[in-house]
Amino acid sequence: MSHQSDLIATDIGAYLAEHEQKELLRFLTCGSVDDGKSTLIGTLLYESKMIYEDQLAAIQKDSVTHGTTGGKFDPALLTDGLRAEREQGITIDVAYRYFSTKKRKFIIADTPGHEQYTRNMATGASTCDLAIILIDARHGVMTQTKRHSFITSLLGIKHILVAINKMDLVDYSQEVYEQIKSDYENFAQKMTPKDVHFIPISALQGDNVVEPGDNMPWYGGSTLMHMLENVYIGSDRNLQDFRFPVQLVNRPHLDFRGYCGTIASGVVRPGDEVMVLPSRKTSTVKSIVTFDGDRDEAFAPQAVTLTLEDEIDVSRGDMLVRTGNVPTVGQKFDAMLVWMSEDPMVPGKEYWIKHTTKTVSGQVTTLRYQVDVNSLHRTQSPTLGLNEIGRCAITLNQAIAYDSYRRNQGTGGLIVVDRLTNVTVAAGMILDRSTGEAGAAHWETEPSSAKLHEEASNVTAEERAARFGQQATTVLLTGLTGAGKTTIAYALERRLFELGRACAVLDGQNLRMGISKDLGFTADERSENLRRGAEVARLMNDAGLLAICAFLAPNEEVRNRARNVIGAERFFEVYLSAPVEVCRERDQDGMYAQADAGEIRNFPGVSSPYEEPVSPDLTLPTHELSVAECVEQIIQQLAERGLITT
Repeated sequence: MSHQSDLIATDIGAYLAEHEQKELLRFLTCGSVDDGKSTLIGTLLYESKMIYEDQLAAIQKDSVTHGTTGGKFDPALLTDGLRAEREQGITIDVAYRYFSTKKRKFIIADTPGHEQYTRNMATGASTCDLAIILIDARHGVMTQTKRHSFITSLLGIKHILVAINKMDLVDYSQEVYEQIKSDYENFAQKMTPKDVHFIPISALQGDNVVEPGDNMPWYGGSTLMHMLENVYIGSDRNLQDFRFPVQLVNRPHLDFRGYCGTIASGVVRPGDEVMVLPSRKTSTVKSIVTFDGDRDEAFAPQAVTLTLEDEIDVSRGDMLVRTGNVPTVGQKFDAMLVWMSEDPMVPGKEYWIKHTTKTVSGQVTTLRYQVDVNSLHRTQSPTLGLNEIGRCAITLNQAIAYDSYRRNQGTGGLIVVDRLTNVTVAAGMILDRSTGEAGAAHWETEPSSAKLHEEASNVTAEERAARFGQQATTVLLTGLTGAGKTTIAYALERRLFELGRACAVLDGQNLRMGISKDLGFTADERSENLRRGAEVARLMNDAGLLAICAFLAPNEEVRNRARNVIGAERFFEVYLSAPVEVCRERDQDGMYAQADAGEIRNFPGVSSPYEEPVSPDLTLPTHELSVAECVEQIIQQLAERGLITT
């Protein structure tokens, strides 16, 4: 299991070459205090034979003085190196450890569990591919477990291993494991990671850490080490959107001008046409220069120097991108902030905002809502305190080029720095839409006259339901262009009509031919198109009809606003999850090609992001199912919920 190899003795050069080619996995351990994070890492290193003999001897000696295992070998001391950590038996600072096996190299971040050190956990998680969330089998899902899980979701960590630890202290009970698994799943269904695995372990005894052990024969899954060695992370990095923040202009002599930096995402080759943001000047990549010589190709996260064919003005803080694939350039956006300072956030106060290689001044103009980490519900609050998380509207004094954090971590993350103390006070993740003050106003605007009031119908909702044999409902079909929204909407209408149900389709494109023909395709205008559609759907529901809405609706918050307008009890969200590659193949109008060329701006899936629904009522992989199968699944769900009779 360890990295030991016969090549070390016979051919050290070949061994180093082999070791260099191994894939690197960065992961962290997190969870509530005393859940066993440091013990797990120590056991991983010990069982993998990655501890030097003198280090092992020192740990065995310290276990008598500082250990928490009654004088026996305490693997937690491998990472808890600070004096205060050993005295208290806790982790305070992030501890990094490196090890390797025959398959992979690993960098572990052991993060603290105390709420006081949540900021340290967020720091350790910011560069990780995978998170191990530990849960003490005796205590179950705790508040800090939920907080850390939510932060890993915010940070876009796609792979989650939920390790239910200390199974030896609950007699390796399968019932306890299943109950904790169920509790966590109920909480986590509102979050985005889809690759979640559960493992019952005993970090101290080693069960299911590296080897299965004999104490839990009822568990037939993989060990923790097997999952770490085999989890697929090859598709996690964004290699589609080329983003190159310029860190330094390198001018060693008169005949050379290069632009140094780390590729945040994408791939670049000599001959590629690039654009400089924010100036929008264009040129062509002349060469890719590295310490080892010029390259024919470079990709994220390599650090390189690019030279251009043309003498154009490029400075530190500028960004090189492809001409047909540009990020958003602006001064206003929304971001989720994890507040890391004991001094509360002050809306309107000037802070430094550091984004990629650029630092500008700006303000948190408003706190839209705070997130309750226990329930993930949104609460109103005037400010954020230490370790609190909220959605904020940010206004900068200078434009930056950015993507959403979910699409591109390299250009979607930022930190907030106090201008007086130079202390980092918050970490931020830019959301998929810029702040739409004008668009939001349409959702929130009050009627223009206080004398207006609603009139009630003489026909009740119950009478309409009895007449039509259905509960008035709005079915929202959302997904990328080409996912099949309109096709499925009209096929569903036909099927419901044949069943004797009263229904009608509201297609977003059709609305643009009529009541929305004054709208374009910016984020605000897409929001307004859905708002108008939601208002019409609500009127249809009030009349007892089923409204089938086919809208791209790429923003999660805007979809939630539509849900509130219509009423959550009669809103049924269907996510058509065909991947963008399939949607491109289906595109008969050439819209994706035009978006790639920059002819169509703000095109979800290409030049602007699409937020997948967090918890849709139904997900249909339309690249795997036929139209008829999709329709039948919707019909079945509506019938099971008592919304229609078949």
